[in-house]
Amino acid sequence: MASRLADSASPYLRAHAGNPVAWYPWGTEAFAEAARRDVPVFISIGYSTCHWCHVMARESFEDAATAAVLNAGFVAIKVDREEHPEVDEAYLAAASAFTRNLGWPLSVFATPGGHAFYAGTYFPSEPRQGMTSFRQVLAAVTEAWTARRDQVEQTAQSVVAALAAVREATTAADALPTAEDLGRTAELVLEREDRQYGGFAPAGAGMTTPKFPMVPVLRFLQSPAFADHVPDVTAAALRALRAMAASPLHDDVDGGFFRYATRRDWTIPHYERMLTDNAGLLEVALDAGEHAIARGIAAFLIDVLQQPSGGFASAQDSESLIDGARSEGGYYAQDAAGRGGLQPPAIDGKIVTGWNGMAIGALARAGARLGETAFIDAARRAADAVLEVNVAPGGRLHRASLDEIISPALATLEDHGLLASGLVALAAATGEIAYAQTARDLVDACLLQGPRPAAPGGGDPVLAAQGVASAPAVSDGDHPSGPAAVADAAYALWLIGAGGRYRDAAASVVRTHAARALAEPTAHGALLRVAAALTGAPRQLVVVGGTAADPLTRAAGGQAADVFATVTAAQARQLAGAGFTLFEGKTGDIATAYDCRDFACRLPTTDPAVFGS
Repeated sequence: MASRLADSASPYLRAHAGNPVAWYPWGTEAFAEAARRDVPVFISIGYSTCHWCHVMARESFEDAATAAVLNAGFVAIKVDREEHPEVDEAYLAAASAFTRNLGWPLSVFATPGGHAFYAGTYFPSEPRQGMTSFRQVLAAVTEAWTARRDQVEQTAQSVVAALAAVREATTAADALPTAEDLGRTAELVLEREDRQYGGFAPAGAGMTTPKFPMVPVLRFLQSPAFADHVPDVTAAALRALRAMAASPLHDDVDGGFFRYATRRDWTIPHYERMLTDNAGLLEVALDAGEHAIARGIAAFLIDVLQQPSGGFASAQDSESLIDGARSEGGYYAQDAAGRGGLQPPAIDGKIVTGWNGMAIGALARAGARLGETAFIDAARRAADAVLEVNVAPGGRLHRASLDEIISPALATLEDHGLLASGLVALAAATGEIAYAQTARDLVDACLLQGPRPAAPGGGDPVLAAQGVASAPAVSDGDHPSGPAAVADAAYALWLIGAGGRYRDAAASVVRTHAARALAEPTAHGALLRVAAALTGAPRQLVVVGGTAADPLTRAAGGQAADVFATVTAAQARQLAGAGFTLFEGKTGDIATAYDCRDFACRLPTTDPAVFGS
């Protein structure tokens, strides 16, 4: 029983390997067994740093009596949502038909064909505060399955049909949003700003309203397109960052940010720390000019989350052991000296491809602009690790790995886009052509799948066989959606001269989703940022022949630019020869800067004073 999960590429699944529940990993075997036994499937979805996942595991999945009921009447599947995001998205959508309180652990009951007929989140071991116990839920589902099978299957088919209809309902805009359209949309976001505590909250929100960083929205508000005609929108992002950095959401000891705050004033954090949040906030801090915050986040990424292999772990847990007892947040409440004698909270060492792409890009850009070569070195180590371990022998990119064990889950659209964007940034920071070429290959693989970008190999094969809709989500969570990630990567390739077809690809994605994004801006910040970039002429800065310590390099790195690249003359020739035309004709025996607007460059200069230094 334990062997089904023990060798998984997921720490979350490994943590459940010793449960008395006869867990199966996600795959066809579990559904085949449910069909053979004619029993429903229980799908439990979570992740390793999820506090309530830990609680439900201790209360129910480690309890022998509860496990006996589950094993007798169900086939149980354990899913790491970070390893299988398409599975998570599909069942979250299905769960929305049964509960408004979506989250994790996600508890789904499905037919042997994989179609959900009931769902919830955390169920306690005993009834309390109006909540049904997990054992009561199991009994009710068993009764429905045995006595009212027709009704159960009708419900399941209705959910499948409704979700399929929603997936197909995409309205394409006739034209790209204009700068004015996007400015008005940004002002709508600004109407939700919490002027008292920073960040964003609904009108009339009480003090117990949770607050999230909302990184994609902050990045949209930082779009250079707003700098002149909607300046307060850009300032709102700065106010939010400063409010978070001055609050308990920010760990002053090691520079990282927690997942979210449970109160409107950013107090009482939910203490897990995610790679995605921190990589995104590094970008926010960098563009906001808050370099001390940026350096702190970079230190957290490198010192805490970077693994010996070079890749970045997915997250750090909220719980730790203090005096033999589990404590949520107790470790983080200590100062540096107090932490010295404590075991730090566990790290989810799973190396997720796309999330590593976010960290690679953020550290590469921060290193280039701040003159911190250690940041660039860390980004290079991560890129090399992902490209070595998360690529199968046949060349197919996979979603994740753990301890150099590759996950069977293929890389998603988000993985391809986020990794490609990170590699473009790393190529700009190092001048190394291989990173740019790999980024181009990743994006090309997604653009060749049909009229809309899609990950090579299609969606999750188990969901596809069951007829469960699993198109990539178009709204952002704590990081960009798959379509937005590919659009951003395509635009980044165009910026370094890969060709107009990449700008066209980015524009096509934006047009497809623009109507929804303009109507729901807080859920589509990443796509709106690409849309904003498409409205103007980009600024491209290239320094040839300079080191990080050269005054010219430092001065150019301090400028606001859509891309800042540092290369040797030989690297410039290689990049140009490989089709990255931004680098054509760029030479220099000493540090020489080229300041370009939409690929039209001013005369080269060797004088740092040109940039105000």
